[in-house]
Amino acid sequence: MLDPHRLAVFRSVVASGSVQAAADGLGMSSSAVSQHLAALQRETGLTLFQRSGRGILPTDAALALDAGSDEAMGEWGRLDQVVADLRDGRSGRLSIGYFASAGSAWMPVLVGRLTSEYPDLVLELVLNESERRGPRPDIDLVIGPPDEPAPSGYRRVELTEDEFVLVVPRDHDLATSGEVALGDLRAETWVSNDHPRSVGHRLVVAACTAAGMRPRFTVQAQDHHTAVGFVGAGVGISVMPGLAARVLPPTVVRVALAPPAPVRHLAAVVRDHGTSDPVADRALRLLTELVVHPSRGRRRPPRTAAPTG
Repeated sequence: MLDPHRLAVFRSVVASGSVQAAADGLGMSSSAVSQHLAALQRETGLTLFQRSGRGILPTDAALALDAGSDEAMGEWGRLDQVVADLRDGRSGRLSIGYFASAGSAWMPVLVGRLTSEYPDLVLELVLNESERRGPRPDIDLVIGPPDEPAPSGYRRVELTEDEFVLVVPRDHDLATSGEVALGDLRAETWVSNDHPRSVGHRLVVAACTAAGMRPRFTVQAQDHHTAVGFVGAGVGISVMPGLAARVLPPTVVRVALAPPAPVRHLAAVVRDHGTSDPVADRALRLLTELVVHPSRGRRRPPRTAAPTG
């Protein structure tokens, strides 16, 4: 069995690019780091590094080992944290993965309710739109077709359908329209609000293609908040998920898109423990409530006593 500490040292060398940099980051001597690397090469029977000038470079085998150890090291880190939580008197832990629009619309209320009901709960929140490293969270909010199978060891719970809407400057000619067809936007300057390889961006481009046009993107904002800022400044229009356009500044207006508007399917992928997990079950119930009633559960500011005298 590989030694987790030795593997962590190896991963530090791969990430930092040199033995000395890894030693500085780990608070170790360079000779101690080199000894760990030599021992790991003996354990695995692999050549992990090659000389390159005065330094070293990871081999293909080293890069594969580094990538393949992400999940294992993540689980080991979680185990370390469980021990620390137990030592400090904290008895529960729950990790939740989320995408940006769900983060702003649902997560603050969800976290507030969970930490109020479970004061000793340790919550770990993970933005899952970037490259995944480490294990999948206990509850992972995802975007994907409803027939997409859940990963092994998880179950999929459908949450809602999120239709895309048009966001335009308040003084735009379309701002007062009841609804707008995608084909009517062919002459507009567009502001992208998601990564070009994201599900949402592909849905919008596919819907536009079906409508016989291709959006003319002049700004690649890649996130909803920045895109709204560009729209408010009059740079262009943007088509984004309704969840992302739930709360908008007064400089912009959301307008419905005429059918068939693009729509994304939102679901929760939940770790299947084989037995009931009360905290995860409660989090899922709260999340379902927030989908139906987004403002439910928000804490109201305390009332101030009326002045007397």
